[in-house]
Amino acid sequence: MKNPAKHLTQAAAIAAIYIILSFVFQPISFGAVQCRIPELLTVLPVFTPAAVPGLFAGCLLSNLLMGGALPADIVFGSLATLIAAFLTRKLRKNKLIALIPPVVVNAVVVGTYLHQLVSPEISLWVNMGLVFLGQLGSCYLLGYPLSLLLERYRGQLFGQEK
Repeated sequence: MKNPAKHLTQAAAIAAIYIILSFVFQPISFGAVQCRIPELLTVLPVFTPAAVPGLFAGCLLSNLLMGGALPADIVFGSLATLIAAFLTRKLRKNKLIALIPPVVVNAVVVGTYLHQLVSPEISLWVNMGLVFLGQLGSCYLLGYPLSLLLERYRGQLFGQEK
């Protein structure tokens, strides 16, 4: 990390944007069937390492403030985002592959606790599948086009970090 102030500023900005998007799209971001629009930001670790803690903080605060304070969501949902962001950063050389971890990790982790705590009447596989589809939409239908746009302005927005 060459510039800690820049890293912290980027992480804070990413967290803030995640929280704002969670608030705006709150009705579809939480619950048994969800499409968390802020997850389009999971492409950002491709561009900057600051996105890893930024996404974690944004998800953690969103879950705490808007998610009904379900402890499993606060802990495990936020950790799933942290793990997915870390893996996305590691896979950053190929954006299409780098977006797989947010889809799969969240489908397994969030789908599992939603099944156990929110909708046990729905099978585990259906819960995982619903989260998978929501994440797929957020990450690939929204996040991937965002990454193409950001690629044009990489140097201006994120510096030359790779």
